[in-house]
Amino acid sequence: MQTTFPQLLLEHAKSRPDAAAMREKEYGIWQTTTWAAMARLVEHLACGLHQAGLRRGEHMVVIGANRPRLYATMLAAQSLGAIPVPLYQDAVGGECVFPINNADVRFAVVEDQEQVDKMLDIRAECPQLSHIYFDDPRGLRKYDEPGLSAMAELIAAGQAFAQLHPQLFREQVALCQPGDVAAMFFTSGTTGKPKGVVHTHNTLIDRGAVGAKFDKLTPNDEVLAYLPPAWIGQNIFSYAQWLVAGYVVNCPESSATVSIDLNEVGPTYYFAPPRVFEGLLTTVMIRMEDAGWIKRKMFQYFMGVAQRVGPTRMDGKPLSMLDSVLYALGNVLVYGPLRNTLGFNRVRVAYTAGEAIGPDLFSFYRSIGINLKQLYGSTETAVFVCLQPDTQARADTVGVPCEGVEIKLSESGEILVKSPGLLKEYYKNPEATAEVLTADGWYHTSDAGFIDASGHLKIIDRVKDVGRIKGGAFDAAMFAPKYVENKLKFFAYIKEAVAYGDQREKVCVMLNIDMEAVGNWAERRNLPYAGYTDLAQKPEVYDLIRDCVEKVNADLSRDELLAGSQISRFLVLHKELDADDGELTRTNKVRRGFIAEKYEVLVDALYSDKTEQYIETQVKFEDGRTGSVSATLRVDNAKIFAPVKAAA
Repeated sequence: MQTTFPQLLLEHAKSRPDAAAMREKEYGIWQTTTWAAMARLVEHLACGLHQAGLRRGEHMVVIGANRPRLYATMLAAQSLGAIPVPLYQDAVGGECVFPINNADVRFAVVEDQEQVDKMLDIRAECPQLSHIYFDDPRGLRKYDEPGLSAMAELIAAGQAFAQLHPQLFREQVALCQPGDVAAMFFTSGTTGKPKGVVHTHNTLIDRGAVGAKFDKLTPNDEVLAYLPPAWIGQNIFSYAQWLVAGYVVNCPESSATVSIDLNEVGPTYYFAPPRVFEGLLTTVMIRMEDAGWIKRKMFQYFMGVAQRVGPTRMDGKPLSMLDSVLYALGNVLVYGPLRNTLGFNRVRVAYTAGEAIGPDLFSFYRSIGINLKQLYGSTETAVFVCLQPDTQARADTVGVPCEGVEIKLSESGEILVKSPGLLKEYYKNPEATAEVLTADGWYHTSDAGFIDASGHLKIIDRVKDVGRIKGGAFDAAMFAPKYVENKLKFFAYIKEAVAYGDQREKVCVMLNIDMEAVGNWAERRNLPYAGYTDLAQKPEVYDLIRDCVEKVNADLSRDELLAGSQISRFLVLHKELDADDGELTRTNKVRRGFIAEKYEVLVDALYSDKTEQYIETQVKFEDGRTGSVSATLRVDNAKIFAPVKAAA
């Protein structure tokens, strides 16, 4: 599809001007922006930015949640040949310094007072940052800073400029070419400085179009945009595919109202990382534990039916008459109301990506009639590398290669990809570009995996993370930490897990409990606690978590390749892992190496005979203050099971 994002916008505005393009919930009421109104807004913003001095090839950062005017600003920048760079709205100011300086950014468009304060705080470190525009004026009336102004003023100035120069906007759009740079996304910086991933209109639109064609997306589809626009996954689903397919993107009022807004919108096309699906399931399980005896028994019985026949039904395979009747009854009494409660009653296609999802979690959603599928891709591949057909969704694979994609494996088992959606380069980093892109166009994913007999790609783990047990009963056995962590996180009581074992004689893990789920569990047992740290170290909680760990071990013992990854010892951390403390990336991926260094004393305790260990940790609060959390953590053992031999 040889076009650009602004040209796609103008096509929608011409062919269906009065159709809804975006909706935003404000003060509890959904406000609609039509395609014609969006095009006018983009024109006025583009003219305003042009008048302010934004030029072709220049970068402009956009920081905020999903808001129609922020999306319009990205389109306005692209209309002028400038390059929007979305940054995470929950990143602290210091995390924005490198991207802004690396890309020589003069223009920043932000959502609200919080983001304005962030930009003003780092201005001394980013002296070239001369223009800051804000969307939401609340709390900013008395701010008097050079170069700071409201987006409303920018739009008004642009509107006046457009009246004097009515051809400028379309002339600028016509100058944009499909091969021009469209956007830059910074990686999460798991192992060092973030890298700016450069994508063209071609790469993003091509992959958006391939995904839309695969899942038969139409203008009638609805999406809820609630994840950070700086994450390319959200950007593809609510920006690239929005402009390709022309469906409606709905922006929730705030992060606190997402579940309510999800129910009100009833999206037909849904995308979330596993963590979101884990959280939804945790909420369901908490509600069921609080339900009456009859409801609990009915839920348990029909969920048993769903787990037995639901995935088979979703795969389009025939069921027996009895199973069909039982499932239909379960749909009336349990699955339908459950889908409705979750906000998934209209979902036609749901995807999860970002990291592997636990097989039990995956099966749960498909068993109750939600067409949850996995996809495989990354920032560098414009997301879409592999997709699962509706009737071939499996928990242990990530699907078949998308249209235009080639996959091969290196001698070490690393997955190499050739695709029209590959990055152009890492910005100002030719060495890093050369490391991942071969001269003949193959991209090194750093993921280990293989193509199975049915043509589906199976991911084991990151190449650098796949290790071996050294010594002990499982000497030389494979160790896949992410696989172990995901199995643990299926349990509602476990929010996060960090596994270690490479070149060691056993596997040990550090865990975070899910405060909501474990707190609810404790309250029903009249178990008093004074916050997360206290609850996490209760002997009763350790018994609860040990039961989860041993269930994972029993499951791993039945896997010939990964029986050696069973967990010998574990502890529950005294604080929740947090991106602000450097323990998670902004996409909530565990920074395993950083955590090992930060909590070296705990890792040593796990691999010794200690039964407890004192730790004091500095933490950063949301308002920027720092403090410390200390506790004596219990270190516990878990039962290891003998490997189950496969039947001959």
